Amino acid sequence: MQKSLIQIVCPTFPNSEVYVLDDGAEVDLDLGNYERFLDVTLHRDNNITTGKIYRLVIEKERRGDYLGKTVQVVPHITDAIQEWVECVAQTPVQGSSKPQVCIIELGGTIGDIEGMPFVEAFRQFQFRVKRENFCLAHVSLVPLPKATGEPKTKPTQSSVRELRGCGLSPDLIVCRSEKPIGLEVKEKISNFCHVDPDQVICIHDLSSIYHVPLLMEQNGVIEFLNERLQLNIDMSKRAKCLQHWRDLARRTETVRREVNIAIVGKYTKFTDSYASVVKAIQHAALAVNRKPNLIFIESCLLEQETQQKEPSKYHKEWQKLCESDGILVPGGFGARGMEGKIRACQWARENRKPYLGICLGLQAAVIEYARNVLGLQDANSTEVNPDTDNPLVIDMPEHHKGQMGGTMRLGKRTTIFADKPSTIRQLYGNPKTVDERHRHRYEVNPKYVQQLEKNGLNFVGTDVDQKRMEVIELPSHPYFVATQYHPEYLSRPLKPSPPFLGLILASEGRLQSYIDRGCRLSPRQLSDASSDEDETVNGLSRVTNKFEALKLPGSVDNNNKENGSLPMKSLINANGCAVSDSTSDNEFACTGEDGACGGTISDASV
Repeated sequence: MQKSLIQIVCPTFPNSEVYVLDDGAEVDLDLGNYERFLDVTLHRDNNITTGKIYRLVIEKERRGDYLGKTVQVVPHITDAIQEWVECVAQTPVQGSSKPQVCIIELGGTIGDIEGMPFVEAFRQFQFRVKRENFCLAHVSLVPLPKATGEPKTKPTQSSVRELRGCGLSPDLIVCRSEKPIGLEVKEKISNFCHVDPDQVICIHDLSSIYHVPLLMEQNGVIEFLNERLQLNIDMSKRAKCLQHWRDLARRTETVRREVNIAIVGKYTKFTDSYASVVKAIQHAALAVNRKPNLIFIESCLLEQETQQKEPSKYHKEWQKLCESDGILVPGGFGARGMEGKIRACQWARENRKPYLGICLGLQAAVIEYARNVLGLQDANSTEVNPDTDNPLVIDMPEHHKGQMGGTMRLGKRTTIFADKPSTIRQLYGNPKTVDERHRHRYEVNPKYVQQLEKNGLNFVGTDVDQKRMEVIELPSHPYFVATQYHPEYLSRPLKPSPPFLGLILASEGRLQSYIDRGCRLSPRQLSDASSDEDETVNGLSRVTNKFEALKLPGSVDNNNKENGSLPMKSLINANGCAVSDSTSDNEFACTGEDGACGGTISDASV
């Protein structure tokens, strides 16, 4: 069954993520959740705002559609809302067939002045489409005060009373709560809210969001909607349709091994700012039976200025970065925290730590490479320093300088892979092109591309005109990849994004074996238990190698009898890196002058 979706946006938390659709529409992060869960492709018209409706009505009035009548909220605004909904409900979101069901989310809280025209529009709409084609689900919080431990139903009673006062009576009441509510509480809500007890559904806090569809099925939601909307669903196929979700939910419960991924960003105080990035990491980790442990690092705290002003915070953030298994630098705008991102790129490159850069993460990696490999110490972005002598990152010429709104390169665009060896291309399945979504107004300066490539930085993906750089890669690094596009927008729970999958596999030391198998995981690699065994074997192997290197002076090496013993300088540590006899594991990370985090680059960091 094909489903369409419409979100009606009322004012939301200002620091949440901006999600980008295929057609370039910048929308609320909830549409990202809908695309991921339903695996559909939405468009700008699936997102309705008050501004869009008022603009539509004003344009109609200017054309004379209302024949000079006074434009009013009722009927002109409410009619425009209903016509928009009916039009979008017929628009395909998968293939070319029309959807059978259109899900509409009316955001905000009932009673808010911003949402009242929409509430009135749907009061009229229920009669326009008839009862058998209209079902209203009301989502309400049932708080559980710790002082009493008793669920409180008054907020639900009040909101339903307000809703019914506006002419809408809910068919389903979905109660969000910290813990499951009992039958007595359901009956109380049923009694005061004019619904049957079976129509009161509790969605309590769960260990994973992937359990929610299964919980709704257990509560009989499918049977209710099938009868209420006369959908004629074949119930015999239900178990098969939900089997993938059951497997995914079960995997979230059984996975034991963790992988530590550091997200070096500018907006880490609000995790919703990176909602799609977080989801994409989760999708990739679960695909290889790993539990992601996300470490958010404020990029400002990695900068030299912080070391002088707040050394404690500086060293704590660097310690978290050094202890991570992989590093991800997401997108962002503005000069704040840029130097911290650049230093994180340098540390990942010099210490062979798996790295994935997205949008600004690509730009930071290119600037870092120009500074520390090409020797262009003043290399920068014109966004940060418009007067730099070496502008490695520049604003795109077709966009208006000084005008922020509507000046970005947005939406799905094609990237062409170069005819050269590429890890990221292999992860995609060796296609000639790939389509991904973009959101940026700055790009790599093409004047420096040839110079960067001569010094080892490969540009393995460009736009269709081969002028804009889309993907970079370091061939000598275990995994150092950055993309100008945002791969997180097309990641799905059952179809993880290839760049994120590569980051997780590289962080686990399994990327090469994955590629050698034709980008397929073996059953043994998919088993969490076997991975524990592999880790034990690999750990013992490393320890054995270490003890073989630790030969006493004067002892005879069967492989090298002339030397007698290995010098201390060539000892191998547990991570497989060379160490010196005077440098501890942590000295190169946070001391000295030349390293990414202020540390001296010694044999330990090679």
